[in-house]
Formats: sequence, C-alpha cells, structure tokens
Amino acid sequence: MTFEKRKIINKRERPPIWDKYVFLQDVQNTIHKMINPKQVAGEKAAEYIKSGMLVGLGTGSTAYWATKKIGELVRLGLKIHCVPTSESTEEFARELEIPLLDIADVEQLDITIDGADEVDRNKDLIKGGGGALLREKIIASITKYYIIVVDASKRVEILGKFPVPVEVTPFAFQITERQLSQFGCTTKLRSASNAKPYVTDNGNLIIDCSFGKIDRPDLLATNLNQLPGVVENGLFPKQTDLVICADEQGKISIF
Repeated sequence: MTFEKRKIINKRERPPIWDKYVFLQDVQNTIHKMINPKQVAGEKAAEYIKSGMLVGLGTGSTAYWATKKIGELVRLGLKIHCVPTSESTEEFARELEIPLLDIADVEQLDITIDGADEVDRNKDLIKGGGGALLREKIIASITKYYIIVVDASKRVEILGKFPVPVEVTPFAFQITERQLSQFGCTTKLRSASNAKPYVTDNGNLIIDCSFGKIDRPDLLATNLNQLPGVVENGLFPKQTDLVICADEQGKISIF
C-alpha cells in the first residue's frame, strides 16, 4: 500500500469528534493570538468613569487603550472633562474629540487611569518609561482615585528590575548623574531615536538608574529628590488605589 493511499484511509477512519476537537483548538488558539492584554486592562478601567467626572489621561501603551475607549464613550454621550499627562496623550485626546482642561484650572481630579513599567504587591510603582513621569506624578498628586493598568509582565514581587527614570535639569546633568551613582545604581543618560539625549515635554533630560531590588521605594524616592539637579523620579510609592492587570488569555486581576 502506498503512502498516499494509507494517508487517505487514516483520514477516513478518524472519528468525526476528532475533527471537531481540532477545529475548536484552532479557533481557541486564534482567539488567544488576537487578545491584547493591554487593551483588555485599559478598556476595563474605562468602566470606572461616570458622567460629570474630571479625568486624568495617562501616557503609554496600556493607558492608550483606556484613552481610546474613553473617546468612544464620549462619542456615545459620556459627559466628562480630562487632563492629559503628556503632549502625546493630549494630541491623541484631541483627535478623539475628548474635552480637555488646562491643568492650571483644575484643583482635583476624580479619577486618573495610567500605566506602569512595574507594579509590586503593595501597588508601588516604577513609571516613566515613556518619559512623562513628572507630569504623571503631578496629575497623580491631585487625583482622588488613581487606577493603574498593566499587562501581567509588569507585575513583580519587588521593584527594581526596570530602571528608575530620574528627570534632571540639562544644566550640570553630568554632576547630577555622578551624584545619583552614589546611591549604588548604574546610570545611563536616556537617548532619543536620533542618538541625541532624550528631552522631556518639560525640556529636561532623563537618567535611567538601575538599582536592582528596591526594598524601600518610599525612602529611595525621597532621597533621590534631595539632589539639587533632580526634578522628579519615577518611583510612585503609596499612591495607587487600584491595579487592573490582564494576562495573555484575557483574564483580569484587580487588586
């Protein structure tokens, strides 16, 4: 018996239930490939927004999906006003025709949805991978309910695998970098895509500081900000009210 004939017979002998099983597996695998955990988390967070609220719009690849969903809700009649945490988010919000307010005209925000580069079991954060850490921290400081959206890869037991971004003045940044290294970290001046130093929306530079495990993010954040050339750092201890995390299967964890 030839191989081709044997192949045909085997196919005929295969029970119908097997074909159904294979089909369902293929469908399931396709669905899993289509799931974007960042989108799942971001859209879930948008459910917490109600008409009449003042909302902070975060920056980054996960906060993007929250802002996009908010734009859809606004088109459907949601009445809110928002404050963006970066120029890029402001531009995106305007494209979506989300009503915006100047931060100078706002005393308090009802809710802010933002992302994070790391979040630990205490809901402490490292932020600033997108370069917006100063504005993000200012917005967080006037927010009543601060929601962080992440995919599962951002959850850690202890902060520190991701470098802590530190925004510094361009003036004498070399001195500031040397002073930062005295805290026991490895420092690196962040570069833009053109190989020149990355410049924030505020006209400052960013030095990424690798500390390893950070046992006391609150203490480290305070110490970093004591340096005269430091504008702000990317540690956000004890500021988060809620974390929404989604995994590759679309399962959501809220804590």
